[in-house]
Amino acid sequence: MLANVAYEEDVPCALQEEEICAICELVLREEGVQRACYVSVSTVDEARMQELNNEWRQQDRATDVISLECERPDDPELAKDEPCELGDIVLAPTYIARQAASFGTTPADETRLLLIHGMLHLLGYDHMSDDEAAVMEAREDELLAMHATDADMTGVVLTRHEGELLS
Repeated sequence: MLANVAYEEDVPCALQEEEICAICELVLREEGVQRACYVSVSTVDEARMQELNNEWRQQDRATDVISLECERPDDPELAKDEPCELGDIVLAPTYIARQAASFGTTPADETRLLLIHGMLHLLGYDHMSDDEAAVMEAREDELLAMHATDADMTGVVLTRHEGELLS
């Protein structure tokens, strides 16, 4: 897996690039993705996140993470040895830090959860219905627990999409 990690000036991420890549690789491996994949992970300020959320989701407010899918690893149109351009994950660190405080966790732990969440979106998971949300949340929790064995995590509150279902 090849990740392109870019931070907007003055918008640092709570995680180091090495851990971002490790989380992305964990999700791909545990989801059984064998094809080489490219993922872009970037940070933006809340004003830019609000613009992206409005443009891509028609929601005129900032949010914590947005995933923009490009290709699927199982796309039959990709040549056998061709890498997959999986997509982009955009994080809003200041939003995430406030959210972490409200849940009593750390910005780093919240970022870990949201990065897993974003990767699962790129792989086709969604939470548009209660059933989909239950499946996605369970998988997030499993992957976060797997990563927690390798990271110093401080008791992150696991997935919580209640009230975020889109109609």
